[in-house]
Amino acid sequence: MTVKQLTLPELTEACGALGIGGVGLWRAPVQAYGVEAAAKLVRDAGLTVTSLCRGGFFTATDPAERALALADNHTAIEEAAAFGTDTLLLVSGGLPPGSRDLSAARERIADALSVLAPYAGERGVRLAIEPLHPMFASDRCVVSTLTQALDLAERFPPDQVGVAVDTYHIWWDDTAPSAVARAGASGRIHAFQLADWTTPLPSGALHGRGQLGDGAVDLREWRERVDAAGYGGPIEVELFNEGLWARGGVEVLRETVGRYVEHVA
Repeated sequence: MTVKQLTLPELTEACGALGIGGVGLWRAPVQAYGVEAAAKLVRDAGLTVTSLCRGGFFTATDPAERALALADNHTAIEEAAAFGTDTLLLVSGGLPPGSRDLSAARERIADALSVLAPYAGERGVRLAIEPLHPMFASDRCVVSTLTQALDLAERFPPDQVGVAVDTYHIWWDDTAPSAVARAGASGRIHAFQLADWTTPLPSGALHGRGQLGDGAVDLREWRERVDAAGYGGPIEVELFNEGLWARGGVEVLRETVGRYVEHVA
């Protein structure tokens, strides 16, 4: 999504040219291209799919809506397995219309995971609960902190359910460092993503992720913190940014590599 202006063939070619060995994919462009064709394209390019995004949206109260969500997540797990990635990222869902009950919404997430976790485990896929910044709690994700994500994940085996550490969403939380250590100790850090926090946020805020080094987040400190927790997996850069999307994708990708070296590595 950092360079969503590139087609999948353009993306794989650019990754090869820049020495990028792995890519996190989103389901919409993959489905538009065709899952089997996309898996072959990535495989032939020698790329590893580091994660697939996203499953989730488990918080509906209507039985039919919940059944549809479970069916979609079963499909997402199968898609992740088709790409050979062991990580499916989850955005858990916001409050249903008219509801103010955060606790009940989080419990419905646990109910969904009780169905999906064994199914994912059988296919070699881990579910990574991603906490989102509290500004998204009402409409997108009632899991706002890494501690809340771990409280859910720890109900299940670590090879089935863990968490995603995303600097954009948790950099502000002074309890997050201890939660990173807790997640690392139980082998539950299943994804690590980077984006910077810049202000003022754009209208709607969803596309406000800053290029590495442009904002308030000490990205190297976060990388060192996750390293210290024992995480040895891939590090993804995920930027939703209209300004970056308006530029040439290869140029943005090259810049992002440079920023990673300068501010993270």
